[in-house]
Amino acid sequence: MIQVKRAYEKPSKADGVRILVERLWPRGVTRARAALDLWAKDVAPSPALRKWFAHDPAKWRQFERRYRAELRANPEAVDALRRHIGAGTVTFVYAAHDEEHNGAVALRAFLAERPKPRRRAALTPSEAAAR
Repeated sequence: MIQVKRAYEKPSKADGVRILVERLWPRGVTRARAALDLWAKDVAPSPALRKWFAHDPAKWRQFERRYRAELRANPEAVDALRRHIGAGTVTFVYAAHDEEHNGAVALRAFLAERPKPRRRAALTPSEAAAR
């Protein structure tokens, strides 16, 4: 289960694994107070997209479309995030004031509809050497 929570709310044991899904650190929040297990900057909206959106609810649908395109273009970061999620409770931590229109909400929706990554087949010795 993935839940979302503002970085300014008090962490709790019910949060499970806490993952910050922002490119920028939340203003005024110390690392100790954030109580994060992971900072997943690479899956956060790009600076250009974040700036364009400016947390304007009127742009929400277009923001979601553009953000999903960014996530599809970055499968390695999305797969790395999926590996951290596991089967337990995960909380995506975000900094925005709007609880309904933010990157964490869009990311959770994206992950809910995307199939889980397939395991990679073992590399042949020549493929491994090429890497």
